[in-house]
Amino acid sequence: MERTLKQFKTRALSKPEVRAAYDELADEFAFLDEVLKARTSSGLTQAEVAALVGTTQSAIARLESPTSSHSPSVGTLQKYAKALGFKVEIRLVPDTGLTRRSSGRAKSGARRST
Repeated sequence: MERTLKQFKTRALSKPEVRAAYDELADEFAFLDEVLKARTSSGLTQAEVAALVGTTQSAIARLESPTSSHSPSVGTLQKYAKALGFKVEIRLVPDTGLTRRSSGRAKSGARRST
């Protein structure tokens, strides 16, 4: 019986440990999806973007790769975005998966003045 990628994904994601690992990478994959959509809409190849940014095609490939262990700097992302006719926006948004108690940990060292 031949299985499709969709069937494989459904079966794999039914395993709790696979689902947890997949969910942990969701933000990274969403970011990479945005990067690739931006370059596709610009009509530029990796080599063309590299020339505009002043780097190599392989550096652009690493930036667009989900398997890269390299985290580009904000400056690099801004150059990349500008070459495509975009700009980078960075926002911090509440993590709805955190409890009220765990979301307050960062504040625990701060003292309140009265």
